[in-house]
Amino acid sequence: MKRVYNFSAGPSALPVEVLQKAADEMVSYGDSGMSVMEMSHRSSYFIDILHEAKKLFKELMNVPDNYEILFLQGGASTQFSMVPLNLLAKSNKCDFMVTGSWAKKAYQESARYGEAKVIASSEDKTFSYIPKVDSKDFTPDADFFHICVNNTIFGTRFTPDNLPDTGNVPLVGDMSSNILSEVYDVSKFGLIYAGAQKNMGPAGVTAVIIRKDLLGHAKDFTPTMLNYKIHADNDSSYNTPPCYAIYICKLVYEWVKANGGVAGMEKANKEKAQKLYDFIDKSKLYKGTVVPEDRSLMNVTFITGSDELDALFVKESKKAGLENLKGHRSVGGMRASIYNAMPMAGVESLIAFMKKFESENA
Repeated sequence: MKRVYNFSAGPSALPVEVLQKAADEMVSYGDSGMSVMEMSHRSSYFIDILHEAKKLFKELMNVPDNYEILFLQGGASTQFSMVPLNLLAKSNKCDFMVTGSWAKKAYQESARYGEAKVIASSEDKTFSYIPKVDSKDFTPDADFFHICVNNTIFGTRFTPDNLPDTGNVPLVGDMSSNILSEVYDVSKFGLIYAGAQKNMGPAGVTAVIIRKDLLGHAKDFTPTMLNYKIHADNDSSYNTPPCYAIYICKLVYEWVKANGGVAGMEKANKEKAQKLYDFIDKSKLYKGTVVPEDRSLMNVTFITGSDELDALFVKESKKAGLENLKGHRSVGGMRASIYNAMPMAGVESLIAFMKKFESENA
């Protein structure tokens, strides 16, 4: 069986052990005689899967008891609407740090429903850094303050230690591309959302962690399907949930737990990222595109300085069994997404290829 090293930013690589377990259970899950794809979401089998997924996710993220966990459809982009529709409940104001394309889209969507303010933006330098902010500039009565914790396209991140201190204003974090990758204090957030397909499972489900006091304040014109409280009251099963995607997430949670939990993932991810960044920094051909202090552990972006060489790099790397290294269409260059499921061997294979390519093209 041929397996490549898949550096896709999403949908992305899943742990081989998870894929094998899913394959073993594809035709019949346990003693059910059915695939998870076939069973009713009201069946005891699936309810057990759902509750175990929630339990494991809560344990791994160390989610306090005053938070609700939801598994929803629509991807993280639907959260751009759900957040303001549910949280713009008092002042109808919200603050944003715009550090990439997804943060900008979230800001634009909130601006449709309330008074959205950009506190800081790094668009002036192609989103290559995380701006420094002063809390004096924050809106004191804002209903929420939104950040994209890890910027998939541009390769920057808010570390657990440099999250903005928003005081009593709920901090909302899009963690789609770094969920479960390093330890964050959930209690610093009012709401966290994450599309599964980058670091947690297949496309089709989005996990939401929301503080319970933020439920029940949706605008009166909020569609039923976009109301967090409806989903919380119905155990993420108001309608048919994305059953199979939730099942795969459960398997990934089991895998993360068996491999040292989120702290174990963080240790491995820092080692992988450091090895790749160290090579790039010492290279005469490659150049990182992000200031060192704000570099992502998940999405490593780099260029050669030549569009022609970048294109050749992507072409030749594919022949070497290294897939999806082309940078996002909006920025070009290369991007290696080294999520939890990427083994160190994959990073070492990439570095070996980069050395060879440099020797032949420098």
